[in-house]
Amino acid sequence: MEHEQPVKPDQAVFSASQPIYEALRNDILSGKLSGGVPLRQDEIARNHGVSKMPVREALMKLEAEGYVLFRKNKGATVREISVTELLNLMDIRVALECKALEMAIPNQIQSDFDEIAKILGDYSQSCTTAHWSEMNQKFHYMLYEPCGNAQLLEMITDIQRRIGPVTRVVVTEASGFERPNKEHQDILQACKQGDVERGVALLQAHIITTKKEAAARLRRNAF
Repeated sequence: MEHEQPVKPDQAVFSASQPIYEALRNDILSGKLSGGVPLRQDEIARNHGVSKMPVREALMKLEAEGYVLFRKNKGATVREISVTELLNLMDIRVALECKALEMAIPNQIQSDFDEIAKILGDYSQSCTTAHWSEMNQKFHYMLYEPCGNAQLLEMITDIQRRIGPVTRVVVTEASGFERPNKEHQDILQACKQGDVERGVALLQAHIITTKKEAAARLRRNAF
């Protein structure tokens, strides 16, 4: 008679942490949990009927994805970002991402263009701002990946992590859908033509316009 294999402790913790992770992530993205709100492990564990271990596992995953911040002696809080920090980080985006695209275009091949086109297709078909934001991030990363500079890509990823997924959604809402979608297509076309100068100029204008739209929204206290 076959016996079921016992569930390993780490597997059990992961299984118990997943619904907690999903619930907290949804509450953060919906705004139910706003930036700076403390996430008390005891309270979360009690609400979900689990020990603190799966709660900590969920919070660590959320921290890795940019939703949560752990501070010494303060525990976990929902990650928040100031208006000034956001706009400064977008200035840094211009410098880093334009350099990455300049290096990437000469190395891009048809399979890169095919993959980027799929992402833009998903972007066009998505109906939620959160999904637009996710597809936008994937589009930009796939543009730069052929640059061949792992440290530069890591710096770009770090900027995105510091901006955070919630703030990226806010920026996406400020930009809307039509303008970014058209600009994405134009950037891709320049890449296909191997036109480094045009591709970089289009990308620079794209990010700067997004920054201006985000700044206007923030001035209207919509953040």
